[in-house]
Amino acid sequence: MSQATETQRAAVPKQIDVVIVGAGFGGMYMLHRLRGLGLSAIVFDIATGVGGTWYWNRYPGARCDVESMQYSYSFSEALQQEWQWSEVFAGQPEILRYANHVADRFDLRRDMRFETRVTSAVFDEAARRWTVETDRGDEVSARYCVMATGCLSAARRPDFPGLDSFKGKTYHTGHWPHEGVDFTGLRVGVIGTGSSAIQSIPVIAEQAAHVTVFQRTPNFSIPSRNRPMPVEYAQSWKDVYPTRRAEARLARTGVLAYPNDQSAIETPDAERQAIYEKRWESGGTTFMASFNDLIFNKASNDTAADFVRDKIRAMVNDPAKAELLAPTSHPIGTKRICVDTNYYLAYNRPNVDLVDVRNTPIEALTPDGLTVDGKEYAFDAIVFATGFDAMTGALTRMGIVGRGGETLADKWEAGPRTYLGLMTAGFPNLFMITGPGSPSVLSNMMVSIEQHVDWIADCLEHLTQHQSDVIEPTLQAEDAWVQHVNDVAYTTLYPSAASWYMGANIPGKPRVFMPYIGGVGTYRVKCDEIAANGYEGFQLAGPAAIAEAAE
Repeated sequence: MSQATETQRAAVPKQIDVVIVGAGFGGMYMLHRLRGLGLSAIVFDIATGVGGTWYWNRYPGARCDVESMQYSYSFSEALQQEWQWSEVFAGQPEILRYANHVADRFDLRRDMRFETRVTSAVFDEAARRWTVETDRGDEVSARYCVMATGCLSAARRPDFPGLDSFKGKTYHTGHWPHEGVDFTGLRVGVIGTGSSAIQSIPVIAEQAAHVTVFQRTPNFSIPSRNRPMPVEYAQSWKDVYPTRRAEARLARTGVLAYPNDQSAIETPDAERQAIYEKRWESGGTTFMASFNDLIFNKASNDTAADFVRDKIRAMVNDPAKAELLAPTSHPIGTKRICVDTNYYLAYNRPNVDLVDVRNTPIEALTPDGLTVDGKEYAFDAIVFATGFDAMTGALTRMGIVGRGGETLADKWEAGPRTYLGLMTAGFPNLFMITGPGSPSVLSNMMVSIEQHVDWIADCLEHLTQHQSDVIEPTLQAEDAWVQHVNDVAYTTLYPSAASWYMGANIPGKPRVFMPYIGGVGTYRVKCDEIAANGYEGFQLAGPAAIAEAAE
């Protein structure tokens, strides 16, 4: 164990105001805000350092799909001005350096305990406190718990027969070795064609002797057009950061995408094609802002999907491969649209093959590789790009127990139920940062993280000022919010896709659309209104509340 880790494993207090689980961008900012309120807090994380998803996802080509000037904290103007991004779309190593810079700049590590897994969090109804236990033997009593566990942190390892029989090396893109992997001269199998595969396949193919990609469902991907950060471009943001941050907080996705307020289907063909071409050339996920009805109108969506499919056919030399790579099973954007660097061009390399496993799934892993439809493929290494138990997995696996001994896993057995994605009834004083029922993964996560942290911090300040020590949503408010989240989702095309937004990538997981699609700005206004109305939909209890109830 390093000396730094030994220092960080110094005394864990027995009693504290707030336990934070997770040292990613949510947990770091939450700790910073709590200190400003004079509340004591401690952060637990199973990693050896800060960074959250950017600590774990170190696969080749890992990169953010939101521009660097927008995927960063806005709470400190000094931080915004001093940090220099080297690329328009930052890669994982640089984002992790940024996270470490923030941790050092605000002296966050002294209240963090790494290499520590929270094994249970149990609410003591009599004491009105949470008892949090870890695999290090820690037992902490806290007034509040904040779950900053991230939406994509519970990696999904496949359960193929014979998984442990394979004699070569296996890797999951969500838990990549920190020392890196050298694929030079190796035969590599890649299972999956989601975001991590789309980013990593071109890089692996440059090293490996041969790469075979096993694809169940092709995804739409837009070229990132990444490039070194132009000094003048970065400065153009820094000169007006407060204005642009304010605009982003009210934008639908928390990203300044400069949406076009035209209907795709009502736009003349030539004009529509020119708009798509311009967005394609500029690159990135803002392609989906080409028109205002792409997520609502199937006919409009088809025009965008057809445009991208034609681009795929133009890039991939082998017509058979091109057709396999051109998605037809879902409207564009209803699965998280991907951003890539030379993904489709990688299939023109002589050392890259594509195997369709939609109708003939992978049967088993063998000592030498794997089998599909009775054919064995031999590999030296296999990469599982099989995604995550998104949004709920990290929480339901933790051993969270609320009122009456009810576990969170049991409460969410039929799908997650929250009020605003911030709290869930029956689990007082338990907050979630970017939980299910909030914009979270449909947004710029940095914008959503800051909004949630600020709301939670303001809420705790309100509780202190009003001498309340318990807050919990009512069942009625929670039921109404869950219904609203579903109602809004079904006004769009999103539920038509078997996506991880719906939990469809996890066998047996309920099919429920988990994030809130109403928009970051709409959601922020709603949260602010609820707080301004005395935390409408929440029950507050404590000496003051009890006295008021007795009158």
